[in-house]
Amino acid sequence: MIVIELLAAALGVAAIIYLVVALIAPERF
Repeated sequence: MIVIELLAAALGVAAIIYLVVALIAPERF
């Protein structure tokens, strides 16, 4: 199920980026 693995990887990367942005620029949220 490579599609599910790619989707999970994309969600993981998006979550990490979201956390980094939230830490760097919390005023945007």
